[in-house]
Amino acid sequence: MSAVAPGASSTMLPQATSARLAQRRARVLKERAIESVLFLAALVSVFTTIGIVYILVKESVVFFQQVSIVDFLTDTQWTPLFDDAHYGIMVLLSGTLTSSLVALAIAIPLGTVIAIYLSEFAPFKVREIAKPFLELLGGVPTIVYGFFALVFVTPILQWFYPELPGFNLLSAGIVMGIMIIPYVSSISEDAMRAVPMNLREGSYAMGATRFQTAVNVVVPAAFSGIASAYILGISRAVGETMILAIAAGMQPNLTFNPLEPAATITAYIVQVALGDLPHGSVGYQTIFAAGLTLMLFTLACNIGGHVLRKKFRETY
Repeated sequence: MSAVAPGASSTMLPQATSARLAQRRARVLKERAIESVLFLAALVSVFTTIGIVYILVKESVVFFQQVSIVDFLTDTQWTPLFDDAHYGIMVLLSGTLTSSLVALAIAIPLGTVIAIYLSEFAPFKVREIAKPFLELLGGVPTIVYGFFALVFVTPILQWFYPELPGFNLLSAGIVMGIMIIPYVSSISEDAMRAVPMNLREGSYAMGATRFQTAVNVVVPAAFSGIASAYILGISRAVGETMILAIAAGMQPNLTFNPLEPAATITAYIVQVALGDLPHGSVGYQTIFAAGLTLMLFTLACNIGGHVLRKKFRETY
């Protein structure tokens, strides 16, 4: 065995200590660099939101200097591009709300049922095959959904109801609901699978069936996440554009009847933005007032969803 000189061991100890300090310093610098990048990414999203709000508010203030906000909220006609101009946003809100309600009436029940099946009942192989197909629905371009509603869904509905016009909110809402199903089902399933297994085992020990456990234990425990899925579905439905622009008709019509054609806020914004109205005109600035209305409505939905999540959040 070779002996180490006392002087050599005393020399190696400071070298090892300095090497560890250098590694620790490099790791700290690396972590700070990563934190800085993440912080900058968060700032980008914050400043983007601030910029959007600033533009909408700035242009809307100019609009409301020429149009009374009372008329904007109470008028029952929307004809900003006519000589006899009317600016009743309720006309566009009625179409937006009607199409969204039709879509949510399909997406929320079906998405929740699919999530319960995939989380609690589906075999592993079925889940691994079905979930990618569901997510594929969310990746289909919305313009494809729009033509699908116009050339496939509408003729089928007209076969049952011959008086149904070619452009209507019903077919557009149905296809929107199909499009939103993956969002609702995927997030709801993730929330249900996050419920601890001991809650299920406790339910089984009390004699409950798998269905009773899923409905009475898992769904209430995961309701916070399920509510988030519903809010995302609402925001997706309210903000949809191309399906409604193609299949709903873009006719300003104050109606809550899904069997009639109507215009929505997003479809109107596209119609004006692609037109030849001069920038700065009252007709052009209506898109900012309509966009601000849509943003406030979406914000109200998100605040309501946040309140629900806090109220029903479970702590395990």
